[in-house]
Amino acid sequence: MGRRSDAPSKGDLRERALLDAAEELLAHTSLENLTVEAIAQKAGISRGSLYFYFGNKHEVLAALVERTVRTIRAHADATARDESTPPVETMERAVRATEEVWRAHSTVMRAAVDYSALHPVVGAAWSETVERFALTMTQVLKSAGIPDHDGPDGASALADALCWMTERTFYRAACAPDGDLGRASTTISDIWRRVMTG
Repeated sequence: MGRRSDAPSKGDLRERALLDAAEELLAHTSLENLTVEAIAQKAGISRGSLYFYFGNKHEVLAALVERTVRTIRAHADATARDESTPPVETMERAVRATEEVWRAHSTVMRAAVDYSALHPVVGAAWSETVERFALTMTQVLKSAGIPDHDGPDGASALADALCWMTERTFYRAACAPDGDLGRASTTISDIWRRVMTG
């Protein structure tokens, strides 16, 4: 019996090449001006082959958003499961991990925010990301002693508001000429800490 290979399939490699090409192109052009032809050409495949993976450029962006933010969700989930870590430290790790994704992929993250209201498939991918992060952070707030109820000061409502604040604060920092994501991260952590420690 032969060994099963864990190597990515040819299809996985092509999809990755398309997403890499789209991210590189988005650094120099807006989504409106980005074409499926340009993405396919940059990835070294035909336009027809691109349509095997994605129906249009908005689906490419949605998949790119999903790939990019998977790191945030994985890190948040891992730190939330670590019950030995104090809740404030868990939050700080999650904010730092989010900062690193914004730093490494600011083009994709900004495009996700910019186009989420205009294109439903992008909006759905982005909203799901923030909402899943909020679910994880709800558990962190609960472990910090924030009451678990449905009111406006309950853990779920606070996590939801704080996660959307986090998204917008990093977005504004990424769009600013100085792009000071470190300062944004410090401010975000301070606000979360104040909520968690009263």
